[in-house]
Amino acid sequence: MHTFAFCLKFMKKALYILFISILMISCSDFQKTLKSEDTAEKFKVGTELFEAGKWSKAHRLFTQILAKYRGKPQAEKLTYMHAMCSYKMGEYYIASYHFNRFIGSYPDSEKLQEAAFLEAKGYYYLSPVYSKEQKETVEAIEKLQLFVNAYPNSEFLPEANAIVKELDFKLERKAFEIAKQYDLIKDYKASVNSFNNFLFDFPGTSLRNKAMYYRLDAAYNLAMRSVVELKEERLNTAITYYNTFKKTFPDSEFMEDANRLNEELKQELNTFTIKS
Repeated sequence: MHTFAFCLKFMKKALYILFISILMISCSDFQKTLKSEDTAEKFKVGTELFEAGKWSKAHRLFTQILAKYRGKPQAEKLTYMHAMCSYKMGEYYIASYHFNRFIGSYPDSEKLQEAAFLEAKGYYYLSPVYSKEQKETVEAIEKLQLFVNAYPNSEFLPEANAIVKELDFKLERKAFEIAKQYDLIKDYKASVNSFNNFLFDFPGTSLRNKAMYYRLDAAYNLAMRSVVELKEERLNTAITYYNTFKKTFPDSEFMEDANRLNEELKQELNTFTIKS
């Protein structure tokens, strides 16, 4: 039993030493290739590393020889692999740039669709959380829409459409939260206007129920706090928002509170009319 345990321990140690040795030899070979002036060898080793998923090492070699292969038969494959390395390394802005150059240089390539999709998808990864500026989100949607229009039968189409839908919702959420923020800081006029813009810009939004309720709530507060000259008009506008909300979402979770707001609005309107 002790002999078996000793042998097992010895074998594990031997395998570990062998693994370290192979790793050191591999690193040594890579460094040797990296310092070499042999571009063909760098292309060969870089391709092997690429196929093995060693993106960073392959990228270093490809970067050294990219300019030297310009105009040569291998340039198309090299340019594609170089861009793909950047993509796999998470350098999406750089990857999109290189895929764009690949598309311009090789319009007849069999990799054209994939390159066009990954160029657009790179912008998707650059899109920030909804609470931040959405410049990259807009760019991503535009790029993906161009791809969808150019390749309506592409194998990448389902993923492209799913990504566009996700990005669209991010823009919706951004606009919705801005409108809601106005309500929280009691700028009710701006809140009503923002929710109106939101409902116009995103007619199919899944946030429509909430947006229509919060628009009613903001309109209620605006009307109740309004100056005399504008009060009747604003009360009527708020009641109109209630009627639209009730017709659209009669079973909404906000319906009970909406009914209360409507009753108070009508009472205020009756009182205001009598006083007038």
